[in-house]
Amino acid sequence: MPPRKHQEAELQSAWELNPTFDVAYNLGNTKYQLKKHKEAAQYLSHALKHWPLMKAAAKLKTTAEKRLAESRAQAGALVVTAGAPGAEVLVDGKTVGKAPLEGEVFVEPGEHRVEARLLGYAPASQMVKVAKGGTAEVTLAMVLAKSEAQEATPGAKAAEGASTPGAEAGAPAAGLAPGAPAEPASPPQPRSWVPVIALGAASVVGLGVGIGMTVASRNARSDADAQRAAILSRGPGCVNAPSDVASACNAFKDTAGSAEAFGTGALVAYVASGALAAGAVTYALWPRSATTGSSVGIRPIVSLATSETMVGVVGVW
Repeated sequence: MPPRKHQEAELQSAWELNPTFDVAYNLGNTKYQLKKHKEAAQYLSHALKHWPLMKAAAKLKTTAEKRLAESRAQAGALVVTAGAPGAEVLVDGKTVGKAPLEGEVFVEPGEHRVEARLLGYAPASQMVKVAKGGTAEVTLAMVLAKSEAQEATPGAKAAEGASTPGAEAGAPAAGLAPGAPAEPASPPQPRSWVPVIALGAASVVGLGVGIGMTVASRNARSDADAQRAAILSRGPGCVNAPSDVASACNAFKDTAGSAEAFGTGALVAYVASGALAAGAVTYALWPRSATTGSSVGIRPIVSLATSETMVGVVGVW
């Protein structure tokens, strides 16, 4: 399998497990490089809608916007409005989400069938044609579906209600004798502290990694400053540097790059540590269900995504 295709398959699997902005950004870039314009536009659009306020990722936003515009110009877009919230929306028989959709649905230029389905409603569909770089608006009006029993005997419900005296307000519930005590609820189960311990331990590890990378970044930056001072003492700098200085300039660039990489890694580690610590506190303080007595489950997922141009981290629980 070619390298790009292999990377596409891996990112597609990561997206299905953890659909975060960083996975969407990397997957959109891969689709863009493979000239799969409508898919590239869909993933890059999702990434930009959920772009985080992280300094390390801010400089990549311009690249995402530029590639989205280029992909968008080669594809068509549908703005779909379905009349019933929660309705399944399909384009050419393939599910693209539930109403209301978050944004545009990108398609190949040409004619497409758009459908909406929801239990209890009559399905609605519409054929629409969209040009390359164009946008088409689709509104699917949905109406409640009538059951066969309602259509056959429209007065059955009213007659049944009129002939059932027990339906009056204050009548005892069916199957329960008047004055019978309700079944006592089962006592709540004790809260499990295993997730808190696991999340706390992972947070401490992340903090330790961040501190280690911070120290490494400072050491590399100190070395870079020393190399820079040595270069400046031998001449005007690295611009049009003579051959005996060029190797020192290259070493300086490598050291400075390492300092920046360690700094970015430290930031990612601190963010991951904070997310895991927040997960532990949330689990410990979250109220338990009155009916089941169990605590709300929290599952930590920390995604560290790398590509040619970015490193991102996302915590989900």
